[in-house]
Amino acid sequence: MTEKLSLTELQLIIRDSLYLALPEAYWVIAEISELKENYAGHCYLELIEKHPDEKNVTARMKAIIWSNRYRFLKAFFENSTGESLREGLKILVKTKVEYHELYGLSLIISDIDPAFTIGEMAMKRQIVIKKLEQEGVFSMNKEIDFPVVPQRIAIISSKNAAGYSDFINQLKGNSFGYVFYSALIETSMQGTETEQGVISALDKIAINAHLFDLVVIIRGGGSQTDLSWFDSYNIAYHVTQFPLPVITGIGHDKDISVTDMVANRSLKTPTAVADFLIDCVSATDNRIISMTSDIIDLSRIIIEKNRNTIETAGIKLLPLTRILLSGIKDNLSGKIIDIINFGKEFTFKAVLIPANHESRLYSAVKSFSSGKETVLKRNSQSLITSTVNLLNKNNLILSGLASTLNLLNPENVLKRGYSVTSINSIILKSCDDVKKDDLIDTQLYNGSFRSRVVENKGKK
Repeated sequence: MTEKLSLTELQLIIRDSLYLALPEAYWVIAEISELKENYAGHCYLELIEKHPDEKNVTARMKAIIWSNRYRFLKAFFENSTGESLREGLKILVKTKVEYHELYGLSLIISDIDPAFTIGEMAMKRQIVIKKLEQEGVFSMNKEIDFPVVPQRIAIISSKNAAGYSDFINQLKGNSFGYVFYSALIETSMQGTETEQGVISALDKIAINAHLFDLVVIIRGGGSQTDLSWFDSYNIAYHVTQFPLPVITGIGHDKDISVTDMVANRSLKTPTAVADFLIDCVSATDNRIISMTSDIIDLSRIIIEKNRNTIETAGIKLLPLTRILLSGIKDNLSGKIIDIINFGKEFTFKAVLIPANHESRLYSAVKSFSSGKETVLKRNSQSLITSTVNLLNKNNLILSGLASTLNLLNPENVLKRGYSVTSINSIILKSCDDVKKDDLIDTQLYNGSFRSRVVENKGKK
């Protein structure tokens, strides 16, 4: 072909060929990768198709929704799905191919099927839920014991979110005066940064998990689109693996996200989360008050029961004590009498000894003097002196024996500070006869008393 064409002529040929080959409108499935609205109200999109691995892009094309159509389709789509058209959303659109000499190939969108998007979102959501269930982690955070007194709270939220302010004000203004300690880990709670922000906040809290009782993920109300960020598998998985209970208060009354499903507790709003925590502390407070009352009542019953037992034992013990003391007294009196009789017998024998010596001496002298009168006379004086000395000596011995007998008198022994100790009416003679906690009786010169053995220090 030798005919020469201008660039415009070539593009017109391309356009006419496309219109001839593709004269009709087509329903096309694609994902929105970019979306912009210009000042005139037109909506410019970039549509893509991804490989099943959800990473690699296999097709890409520009698309336009003119302003007069965009106003209607936007409102219709949002009312039907609860979602706004946004990046990352998969849609089914009715489109016609258009080619322009300056702007190239694009798709003109004239209609959107919201039912497809709803089904696609539900399918993605179910895939995430099924994956968590297959991995066996879906209920892991729910299995963590919830703290009895949840007062140390790590909060994941945006500092400027109305939900965060409502939560803090509700906690601090509780009518009970309970004190809560909170730390805010700030992050974006909507848009494409939500997933990475929430995961990063969870990681920061996990490093200092010992400082907190639980984690609260809260945000204010918003569109269904905002809620869909919390259908993320990665956020939900991090929640299931978290070492502390996680409570969500994302702020949707009708629907719950996958993050809500895997959390330890899920409540509709941040204020509801605050009320729940206050109620937990209040319930514990009431249990403590009830337990205190029960302990007081039980203590009174035990004290009264023991008082009656002690009084009854005292009444029974008094006559037994009297009988026991009487028996000990009689036994001690008998032993004293035996000691006195022994002393008298010893004294009587001691008196007879000098008399016997004198009688024998007299007989010996008389016998000796009959044959040896001269010697007797010569030694008579010496004999008298010896006799006197012997008598004096025997008198001294007798006096000493009398004094010893007097000292051995049980009454005098007791008066000098000695005592007689017995157990079960048997006088103790060795430490081996008594052991710890035995009851022993001690007799003094003016009475007796009973004591309990605390320690036996006998020689080993």
